[in-house]
Amino acid sequence: MPRVLAIFGTRPEAIKMAPVISELRRHNDALESMVCITAQHREMLDQVLDFFGIVPDADLNIMRKNQALWQIVAGVLEGLETILADLAPDLVLVHGDTTTTMAAALASFHHKIPVGHVEAGLRTHDRYCPFPEEMNRVLADSLSSYHFAPTTESKRNLLKSGVSKRSIFVTGNTVIDALLSVVDDSRLPDLPVPGGGRMVLVTAHRRENFGAPLEGICRALRAAADRFPDLRIVYPVHLNPNVQRPARSILGGHDRIHLLDPVAYPVLVRLLKEAHIVVTDSGGLQEEAPALGKPVLVLRNETERPEAVTAGTVRLIGTDEGVVFSEISSLLTDGGRYERMATAVNPYGDGRASERIASAIAGVFGLDGFEPFEVFSPGLYGSAAGTGSVARPIP
Repeated sequence: MPRVLAIFGTRPEAIKMAPVISELRRHNDALESMVCITAQHREMLDQVLDFFGIVPDADLNIMRKNQALWQIVAGVLEGLETILADLAPDLVLVHGDTTTTMAAALASFHHKIPVGHVEAGLRTHDRYCPFPEEMNRVLADSLSSYHFAPTTESKRNLLKSGVSKRSIFVTGNTVIDALLSVVDDSRLPDLPVPGGGRMVLVTAHRRENFGAPLEGICRALRAAADRFPDLRIVYPVHLNPNVQRPARSILGGHDRIHLLDPVAYPVLVRLLKEAHIVVTDSGGLQEEAPALGKPVLVLRNETERPEAVTAGTVRLIGTDEGVVFSEISSLLTDGGRYERMATAVNPYGDGRASERIASAIAGVFGLDGFEPFEVFSPGLYGSAAGTGSVARPIP
């Protein structure tokens, strides 16, 4: 029986890998699904594991206070040396663009274990933006034998970089699977802030926005709250002091600006359901918010997720204080513009990405009992989903 090991270390990875793990475990008569966590992030990762009922087979527990990137890489490589030898997987699955992703792919390569990269092919084409994520995803793609690309655009990026067409499977994004599986769940908590009015959900924590950019963002948010008396701003603030300092000093003390500690995934989903607008520099929310019809203003000048920009549900606005204030104000006052963004096609998934990944893996090992692989192709790109051949081992 083939053994498939999923390796991840942060909350976003866990959220996006949870439906894949669940789908693989539905087929436990055909393959053995295992999980190894690095705990690059500890507390926030554990919250997701508990919510989705994932019990790891191995835990590297590498998190250390203020650790440098090289320490994460060293910890993952050293920890996986024994784990990969003991568990002896036939395929390793990694996700996205974290340092855990890159290091786990490299460790698997050292053991000559094939790697499948979930959410492969995302690119900004600037190796330092975002840092270190862009180079992490490029290296992970180079080390992988199978590439589960969320969109046609991601497939194009992989082909341009020389990846074999035979190794690429367009699946949609598993974050939509996770979101749709819980958005109407009775376990979702009540809102952690007072209700009423229109809510802007904010997440801003990218290291390239530390300092003056984040300070300008915070001033723009406060100005928006002052201008619109029905506006509530909810900002789960990352624990990094570079985020905490400007957020608390500029936004603190306002009765309609709610600065929260980092929230568990179910709380975030509840906030996303209730939000009127999402303002973010994160990657995942650019995919999740369109699935719920929420316009997204992205606090970056580039994005590795251009599909929603093309579709019209996401707008890149950068970090200039005046622009951020103007863009928020426009969505709050221009009903037509808001409606166009809220009703644009979501190009990221239909809730079946994990099924497609499992089908492709079944093809790799020649397993029966799986649906034929079906390419994800949303209406944005002009064609319905089509049936494709299942994956075969790559030489």
